[in-house]
Amino acid sequence: MLEILAVASGSIAAELELEAGDCLLAINGKPVRDLLDYLLYEADEELLLEVRRRSGELWDLELDKDAGESLGLEFEHPQPTQCGNNCLFCFVHQLPRGMRPSLYVKDEDFRFSYLYGSFVTLSNVSEADIRRIVEQQLSPLYVSVHATDDRVRESLLGRSGPSILELLRRLTAAGIVVHAQIVLCPGINDGTVLERSIADLQTLYPGVRSLAVVPVGLTGFRRRLPVLRPPERAEAEAVIAQIHASQERFLAASGSRFVFAADELYLQAERELPPLAAYEELAQLENGVGLLARFRAAAAEVLQEARALACPPLTAVTGTSAAAEVARFVAALGAATGVEIRLVAVANRFFGGHVSVTGLLTGADLLAALREMDLGAALLLPAVMLREGEELLLDDLSLADLERELKVPVHIIEDSPWGLLDALEDLADQLP
Repeated sequence: MLEILAVASGSIAAELELEAGDCLLAINGKPVRDLLDYLLYEADEELLLEVRRRSGELWDLELDKDAGESLGLEFEHPQPTQCGNNCLFCFVHQLPRGMRPSLYVKDEDFRFSYLYGSFVTLSNVSEADIRRIVEQQLSPLYVSVHATDDRVRESLLGRSGPSILELLRRLTAAGIVVHAQIVLCPGINDGTVLERSIADLQTLYPGVRSLAVVPVGLTGFRRRLPVLRPPERAEAEAVIAQIHASQERFLAASGSRFVFAADELYLQAERELPPLAAYEELAQLENGVGLLARFRAAAAEVLQEARALACPPLTAVTGTSAAAEVARFVAALGAATGVEIRLVAVANRFFGGHVSVTGLLTGADLLAALREMDLGAALLLPAVMLREGEELLLDDLSLADLERELKVPVHIIEDSPWGLLDALEDLADQLP
């Protein structure tokens, strides 16, 4: 049962005279337990809604609509199932104190994996959860495997759990597609352990559709935690060689490379990135796999379209990990448009450690790097730095606060080369 929080004006639900405070009990005879049930069931064309009005009156409402058309109902978002793991590399355990409470939530919810692509270990799923995944065909799921050797996996997760290979066999046999990841911890799940994990998971292809190998992320706040370190250059090089050798075998056998190294591993190894086509469907883009190759492809297109613009000097920022790649594009775009673009690679002082991606920069980092600089007519920030749907940075500094402190207008741009060009064109159009 779900209580309706709001009804969109002019929606199907409004025409049915549903109101906030009414409760949706079932759709087509299926009980509605949570938002996921509602989103799955409302997609049908023919619906029978069982509703309990605020007055207690029970309604049965039949309707026809287009497939996928929304009813216009708003419900409370479910709270995520809490993680019972104690992972050696858990990012939540590495956060500084004093941040907003939601950042300290350790979620491990297969529903969120299906809805939003978040990675889960599946070490906490019940038999009822598995039945639900299969019955509702919650696919694809995104699964943190880390190692197929159960003893190694248990040491990484800090707890025992079901055999991950047996669980993945069961899910993929039932038609569930899985995208898997391995967080690489040197000396623990690399070398022969990694070799076995890649080979084991590839046997489940195409059920396990892709595998990403990403280096462990470590902040400067690992107090009283196990000692971990990122891969050294030679280690990153060895992992990439291992992955490339596997890719060649798998491509010949199945038509897919299957396993992919995160961009950060290529940067750590100081290796040239593969071409964009080598990432196939970019299935693990949000996991930092193929982002730089896609950036390069988009940058080439942008430079073909760029024209001279009457735009004053301005400043753009990036994290340190992608700084060299972004700097090459910004220099070329500046030459093509005649605009002086001052790119600043901002170090992450807030989290410290080895955190270097743009999306984890905070307002404090920006202020520390930019406060004494001449930023020109505007400061351009990639949208990935903001909390989704809000004008707040990760440490809750608002854009208004940032503008006041830096004394410059702040513009949020799309996280791509096209976003930078669009921003230049918009600023040029604003000039008299």
